[in-house]
Amino acid sequence: MRQYAIYQRQTRNTRLTKLSSFFFLVRKPNSCLNNQTIANLKLIFLSITDSYYQTILAKKKKMEEVAVVENKKVILKKYVDGIPTETDLVVKLGETIELKAPKGSSCFLVKNLYLSCDPYMRGRMRDFHGSYLPPFVPGQRIEGFGLARVIDSDDANYKSGDIISGITGWEEYSLLRSSNELQLRKIQLDDGIPLSYHLGLFGMAGFTAYAGFYEICSPKKGESVLVSAASGAVGQLVGQLAKLHGCYVVGSAGSEQKVDLLKDKLGFDEAFNYKEQTDLDAALKRYFPEGINIYFDNVGGSMLDAALLNMKVRGRIALCGMVSLQSLSSSSQGINNLYNAIPKRVRLEGFLQSDYLHIFPQFLEHVKGYYKEGKIVYIEDMCEGLELAPAALVGLFSGKNIGKQVVCVAKE
Repeated sequence: MRQYAIYQRQTRNTRLTKLSSFFFLVRKPNSCLNNQTIANLKLIFLSITDSYYQTILAKKKKMEEVAVVENKKVILKKYVDGIPTETDLVVKLGETIELKAPKGSSCFLVKNLYLSCDPYMRGRMRDFHGSYLPPFVPGQRIEGFGLARVIDSDDANYKSGDIISGITGWEEYSLLRSSNELQLRKIQLDDGIPLSYHLGLFGMAGFTAYAGFYEICSPKKGESVLVSAASGAVGQLVGQLAKLHGCYVVGSAGSEQKVDLLKDKLGFDEAFNYKEQTDLDAALKRYFPEGINIYFDNVGGSMLDAALLNMKVRGRIALCGMVSLQSLSSSSQGINNLYNAIPKRVRLEGFLQSDYLHIFPQFLEHVKGYYKEGKIVYIEDMCEGLELAPAALVGLFSGKNIGKQVVCVAKE
C-alpha cells in the first residue's frame, strides 16, 4: 500500500506539471481565449487526466494483487479403442490462470504436487456412459486423484497452505469446489511418511486394498489367498495384509523382477510370472493343491477363468479391476468357467472403495500403525514432470510400472 500511495502522488505531481504548462500557454497575453473558455478547458482536461490515471492505477493495482501464470494441462485427444498410447494424450501449453480464487465462488485454487496413475482411468478414455464415472471429454484436460497445496481460497473450510488429497485436474494449477464426488480430505503431515504415500499406501489405492480384503473377502487365519497384479498399487498391500492376518499368500506378476520383489521384499509365500505359464489352471494347482479360499482379482480374463476352476467351497472373489479386458474390443474373450461358482458356492463381488468411506479412519489407523512398526513396506514408481504423465499413465496397461505409479508435478 505504501508503494501504491507513492505512485499515486508521483502520477498526480506529473499531471499537475503538465496542467501548469497547459495553463501557462493559454494564459499568455496574446492568447485569444477568454477566462470562461479557459475555465471550461481546465475542467475538461482535469476530467480526462483523472479518468486516464485512475485506469492506469487500477490496472497496476490488479497486477500487483493477482499473479497470472501459464498452466500446463494433459488433454485427451480422442476416445481410445484398444491399448492406449502416449499419442492419445497431449500436454497443452499456453493457457494462463490467475492465482486467486474468485470472490463469491466458494472455490479454492490449488497447486498440484503429485498425480496418481490408476487403471480405472482407462475406462474414462472410452465413449461409454454406463459406468460409475463419466468419460473424459476429448479436447479437455483429464482428472484423477492427486495431492495439492492450497494457494488461495474462497471456501472457509480450506486455507492457503493446506495440503489436500482428492480428485484434481491433470494440470499444474486447479480451481476446485468441494463436493463428495471429489473425495477431498486434508492431509496431516507426518515427518516419518513421504507425502506421496497419501496417494498410494494411505490413499485411494491402499484403501481399495483394505476395504476389498476385509469387507469383501472376510479373511480367516490360515486361509489361502491368490492376488493378481500383485506388485501393483493395490495388490502389494493386499498380500501384506493377508500375511499379517495369518494367510498363505501367492501373487502373480508379469516379470521375473516383479516376482522376486513379491517374495524378497513384500513377503509373499510364493509368486509366479503369469506370462511364462502355458497353462494357468495347472500353475494354480501347483501353488494351491487344496484350492483357493480368496482370490483378489485385479486383472480379470484368463486368470479369473483359471481361478474359478480352483476355488474351494464357499470361496470369495473380490472383483477389484479387469485391466486385461479394458482395452479389448467387443469381440474379446469372455469368462468360460463361471458355472463353477455354482457347485462351489463361490461368492463373486465387485466393489468400489467409495462405498466404504465410513471406515477410512479405521483404515488409516491400522495401516499407518503397521507402516510405522515396520510390518509393511510400499513401493512407488515415481516420474518427474507433467510432460511425462501421458507415458506414465499408458505404461500401466503394458505393465511397465513397478509398484504405485505416481507423477511428481511440483516439489513440496
